[in-house]
Amino acid sequence: MSGFNLQEMMQQAKQQAEILQKKMEQTVVETSSGGGSVTVKMDGRKQVLSIKIDPEAVKAGDVEMLQDLVIAAINEAGRKVDETMKSSLGGMLGGLGGIL
Repeated sequence: MSGFNLQEMMQQAKQQAEILQKKMEQTVVETSSGGGSVTVKMDGRKQVLSIKIDPEAVKAGDVEMLQDLVIAAINEAGRKVDETMKSSLGGMLGGLGGIL
């Protein structure tokens, strides 16, 4: 099996994992729901960094609606992270020579 160097492949995989980890930490998405009533920032590890709620949404007194808006914004942020990471990973995984 000439040309197959497992140690070199493992080193490349480790480097790719480190790059991915940094990218996940640096990626930040922001989404909103309810016409901007609730805004969520999330990083590439899907950790919620902040939630902003428009005071007008609280004045309405509809707690269930506000809860739904928070859930919708968080879920959309998660989808946006997935899309962002998938597009970033496409280029990285191409370098692994079709192993995955």
